[in-house]
Formats: sequence, structure tokens, C-alpha cells
Amino acid sequence: MTASDPRPVGEDDLHAFVDGRLDPGRRDRVEAWLAAHPEAAARVAADRAVRERLRARLAPVADEPIPARLRIANLAGPRRRRIPRWWPNAAAAALLLTVGGAAGWVGRGAVPSAGAPAEPMTQAAVSAFRTYVVEAAHPVEVRADGSTDLVRWLSARLGRPVTVPDLRAQGFRLMGGRLLPAGDEPAAMLMYDDDRGTRLTLYSRAGPTGGRGVFRYARADDVAAFSWIDAGMSYVVTARTDEARLLRVAEAVDAQVSGKREGAR
Repeated sequence: MTASDPRPVGEDDLHAFVDGRLDPGRRDRVEAWLAAHPEAAARVAADRAVRERLRARLAPVADEPIPARLRIANLAGPRRRRIPRWWPNAAAAALLLTVGGAAGWVGRGAVPSAGAPAEPMTQAAVSAFRTYVVEAAHPVEVRADGSTDLVRWLSARLGRPVTVPDLRAQGFRLMGGRLLPAGDEPAAMLMYDDDRGTRLTLYSRAGPTGGRGVFRYARADDVAAFSWIDAGMSYVVTARTDEARLLRVAEAVDAQVSGKREGAR
């Protein structure tokens, strides 16, 4: 491609621009187009910022050695004769998902558009979001004006302290919360909204014990979610918003819930 490439700039170009995958000629054309379209330029800048922040957060994980049980030789050797024909495609998809995570779990659909399924907990959180976010009369069981009771109730049912993050700096007010079934375990869901009526949920339940996990991004149609694990709890923030804003919320939640635990020690 050259700078005189007559093709109009499309979403694929913007995705590739964010990922740094355009050749110089096409990149120049996209930069010129963005200069004339400030709203798109702001969206691209936000996406690039998300990518870099996630890349920095995931860098330590990318440097970790691959566990022996996941090395190709150990996976393929003894089971080669029993591997079905579809396995190479599935393995390639899994590798794409892993590499996407190490690269940043972002790129305006770079991972979601590949059709990678979300984790079961994220699916449950998105399903709960879709169910309750449309409720006008009873979106929550306990409203924000009873936040002390809400914290006490959810903590007792989950069997561990539940923190209600303050997201006013990110533009969201607490509406309240509810208890949800999650298989054999209960889950807590807090709901927030902003001045434009955008609703956001924080879904949490008991998770793997010990350690911290990276943020993982998923998108289902118009609903975006970031999930992670930390110190025996799993979290998912979900909203109909862009990745950059949702990442800021996820970071704020993570800082507050981990900070409360540190302060309690």
C-alpha cells in the first residue's frame, strides 16, 4: 500500500493502527484521516492507551516460563494418536487467545472478534448484567442508602468481607446490590450508574486461592467486561461502554479491594 491508496479508512485499518500492524504508506493515510476526524482520533488514542497499560500489567506474566504440563512436547507426544482432526484449529485458537492476552487483551475486538469464548464466570456476570440492568423498579435487592446493611449481608452470605468500591471518581454512583446463585456458591453483584444512565455491575464470588491474575477483556455484542482474580476472589466489571473507560473502573476496583485487604492485615 502507498500514501495514494484510494481505499477509504475503515475499522480494520483503525484496529491495525492501534496494533501497529500498518505499513508506512497506509499508516500515513490513516493518520491523515484521523487528523480530520477528531472523535475517531480520540477513540483510537484511548484504545492505544488501554493497550499500553495492559501490556505493562501483563509483561511479568509474559516473561514467566511455560509450565511443563503445557509445553507442546508434553501435550502432543503421548496423545498424538488420539487427537481429533479439529484439535489443530482449537489449539491455534487457544494460542491466539494466550498471545492476545500477553499483547494486551485489547485492540477494539482483536480478541473478541476471533470468537474466543469468555470464561464461565464472565459469561455468568454478563448474563446477570443483561438480566438486571434493564430493570426499572427493582434493579437491586438492597439500595445504596442501606449500604452498611448491604455490606454486612453480602459478606455474611459469601463468607468473606465484601468491599463496596467508591467509583465516583470514574463517574459512577452506587445504586445497590443483590445476591445471585453461582453454581454451589453465592455471588455478589453491585450495580452503579452515571449521569447518562449508563449502568455498570461488579460481580464477585469466591475464586482460586492465593495469587493475582491479569485483567482479561471480553466483549459480547455491545457488552464489555474485564475479569481478574485476587487473593481468593474473582471479579468481573461489566458495562455497555468502551474498553478504556471500563479498564479505568477495573483498575479502581482492584486498587480499592486489594487496598482494603492490605489495611486489614
